[in-house]
Amino acid sequence: MQGLIGKKVGMTSVFDEDGKNIPCTVLQAGPCVVTQVKTREKDGYSAVQLGFDEKKEKHTTKAELGHFRKAGTTPRKKLVEFTGFDEGQVKEGEVLTAEFFTHTDWVDVRGWSKGKGFQGVVKRHGFGGVGDQTHGQHNRGRAPGSLGASSFPSRVLPGMKMAGRTGGNKVISYSMRVVKLMTDKNLIIVRGSVPGPKGGYVIITK
Repeated sequence: MQGLIGKKVGMTSVFDEDGKNIPCTVLQAGPCVVTQVKTREKDGYSAVQLGFDEKKEKHTTKAELGHFRKAGTTPRKKLVEFTGFDEGQVKEGEVLTAEFFTHTDWVDVRGWSKGKGFQGVVKRHGFGGVGDQTHGQHNRGRAPGSLGASSFPSRVLPGMKMAGRTGGNKVISYSMRVVKLMTDKNLIIVRGSVPGPKGGYVIITK
């Protein structure tokens, strides 16, 4: 899929032609630089590697520096490969901006959800727990309860909903309509919400 790397700027709302207030997300789309063009003859598959967000040279390995210098660009923090580009359509060192998208586009946005750390079953899986607690009641209201039978199968079955690490997963928002383009600032506004925190990286594909 053709697309760009970007960042989530934040949320806002716009009014449509019918006067309805629509929740939207502001995304920074690019500028992305082409750091490598992979071909089927040389690499076994066709793809275009894009780089986004400047990176200091002192934080870059020598191998990475050689890779970026070969493409004629400065080091970049985020690298993503995209398929669907025509090999002759782009060349190494070329910069792609928000002009890549149009007002009629529908896009998929991939982001990483906010990490919550280790959480219990109430927050992680939506367990109800017990109702109002008064003096004298037990303090196990947010506990998971029974994990299975005792004598058979005498073990906890795979897939049991338990406490554990929550969030920090890749989430995709499908078919988001481009509401507004601000190409001078490399910003696009899409309808709906996008996973991740403000400033988090997102991958925007047509």
